[in-house]
Amino acid sequence: MAKLLSCVLGPRLYRVHRPRAPGAAGGAPGGPQGGNGAGSERGEPAWDSYYQPRGLEKHTDSVLALASVLWSISYYASPLAVFYLYRKGLLTMSRVVPLSHCVATLGLLLAGVACLRGLGRWSNPQYLEFIAALEESHRSGTPEAKRKLGLYTFDFRSWPVDFRWDSAGPAWGGSRAVPLLRDPPRPRGGSRGLLGALRKLPCALVRLLLAHTLGRRMLFPGSVRLLQRALLPTLLQGQARLVEQFGGQRAKLVACDGNEIDAMVIDRRGRDPRGDTLVICCEGNAGFYEVGCLSTPLEAGYSVLGWNHPGFGGSTGVPLPQSEANAMDVVMRFALQHLNFAPPNIVLYAWSIGGFTATWAAMSYPDVGGLVLDASFDDLVPLALKVLPRSWRDLVTQTVREHLNLNNAEQLCRYQGPVLLVRRTKDEIITTTVPDDIASNRGNDLLLKLLQHRYPKVMADEGLRAVWEWLEAATPEEEIPFLGSNRPFSAGSVLRGCAPDEGWCQEQLKAFAGDRSPPFPWSLGEELSPAQRRQLALYLAQKHLQNFEASHCTPLPPQAFRLPWVL
Repeated sequence: MAKLLSCVLGPRLYRVHRPRAPGAAGGAPGGPQGGNGAGSERGEPAWDSYYQPRGLEKHTDSVLALASVLWSISYYASPLAVFYLYRKGLLTMSRVVPLSHCVATLGLLLAGVACLRGLGRWSNPQYLEFIAALEESHRSGTPEAKRKLGLYTFDFRSWPVDFRWDSAGPAWGGSRAVPLLRDPPRPRGGSRGLLGALRKLPCALVRLLLAHTLGRRMLFPGSVRLLQRALLPTLLQGQARLVEQFGGQRAKLVACDGNEIDAMVIDRRGRDPRGDTLVICCEGNAGFYEVGCLSTPLEAGYSVLGWNHPGFGGSTGVPLPQSEANAMDVVMRFALQHLNFAPPNIVLYAWSIGGFTATWAAMSYPDVGGLVLDASFDDLVPLALKVLPRSWRDLVTQTVREHLNLNNAEQLCRYQGPVLLVRRTKDEIITTTVPDDIASNRGNDLLLKLLQHRYPKVMADEGLRAVWEWLEAATPEEEIPFLGSNRPFSAGSVLRGCAPDEGWCQEQLKAFAGDRSPPFPWSLGEELSPAQRRQLALYLAQKHLQNFEASHCTPLPPQAFRLPWVL
């Protein structure tokens, strides 16, 4: 009876990964290695395809899945439905009571369907093996039990916890939220006290409502459950690829706010020349580690750690700046304390909106080895104003600053380590005009703010103009005159489009840094002529930014992924 109850209440099983015996037939059709029997012939592990439920379980699963989809649709349509019913005068007690009876009856019917599904699972030996492995993992938590559980892909809510944010003792003073950079409070106006607060309350409530309804879903569309259900087959296939082909291990991390974070680690230490470096990947606003930017450093040979935003995939919670930073904190602690990677061997790699969590981690864990930001931006406000009506300008600006403040540039300037920015030359998302207008790409502003913070004397008038001219080069042909050279430096020859002399620039930087590695900002450039500052500014810009001729959502190929420049 206990086993039957476990089958009724157990999670949905999607996939069973089992190595076939040598010489077995090729991969199952439709699997990631479908039709490929060569793996077994070479002695490599081959894998089964999706878990196949039996008739009763299959049909009841379909009914419950349909009910879940209808519930999601009704959830998003509920404000309109309530408004319609109110206008029609249908929200009366005489109408609501019969409706509640219908809802209760439907709930009982679905509970019966769930019990029938449990009976179907109880008759399936594969599901019984899975339940035994799940219960053993929860009970003992041994590496062997978790290894066996890793052979199954199932509803992540039932996955046992692998790591907590306070596993090595409380941090951040025991707070339930990690620190974020906050805008300084505005000076008070004429209206003070309780009356002034009451006058501001309606506008504050409007901003709060806008941020947690329209704003959050526009900023993180991947958190919409309907979209996730549509992507489920693709996500399952991507996760199977990580587990089956690369030996990935799934992990559940609990952040300081209680959110459970779905993570995947592929540890290549001792197996690949680049495996000693761990690349922690931060996905975009509709990205999942199963199919996101994690593949780029993975195929380049690095150890990788991917994770899903709160509310994405198996992660719980909602994606807001505070919960994002909380999630990033537990991911960093997992890499340092559980996986035991040294901070200099960790590189943060972020795509698009993932730049917020990556720059937060770089700011909060300053000993990490480097930071790579791909198709990222400096500040959310200009991009929000681009897509919303101009009449909303003040409302949007205040809403973003109070509730959705992704201040990437501000956080980036707090980091002292190596940085590389990847700019998409045909980016249609983070440009504020049209995709072909490369000068409006907010990656330009991110680079300029970084260089102006680190090298303020070099990025004076002449240096700033030189870098802007280079950033406005929209094609590789237009960029050629700015590319570095090794010819002897001549101050009189530094004209528009003249490439920097790399040897001379390196000598200047090494002479200033010496052995002491002074913290940024540097006073380098005070003694240089305007022409020399122009040369050095171009050199630094080209070392900190890499152009990639593609649109925003084009995956970065592995051969284009490189670690940041180090002096």
